[in-house]
Amino acid sequence: MNNHHKINYVEYPSSNIEATKAFFTTAFGWSFTDYGPDYTAFADEGLDGGFFKSDKSASTESGSALIVFYSSALEETQSKIESAGGKIIKPIFSFPGGRRFHFTEPSGNEFAVWSDVDA
Repeated sequence: MNNHHKINYVEYPSSNIEATKAFFTTAFGWSFTDYGPDYTAFADEGLDGGFFKSDKSASTESGSALIVFYSSALEETQSKIESAGGKIIKPIFSFPGGRRFHFTEPSGNEFAVWSDVDA
């Protein structure tokens, strides 16, 4: 449902849309709908969105917003991300309220995963 004045959609760059799709399919079980060779969309993953063809990537270092996933099994999620080709750029660390890590997917976009469950 579309809600007035609420965040509705997010778009990320991808230098390799096929590699990005394969990563999110393997690591998180996502499925995609392609709209030509330069755009793919995902839905029902907490927030709908897509990836567009671009040589740029999103990172907090360059001032980008950060999408943060939740996991009830942080180490297991980290292993799935690594097995799918993701790169851990900030290992698991504690913060008030839980623990988290940051990773990049094959096109270099930065994401994070957090958990309020202790190891």
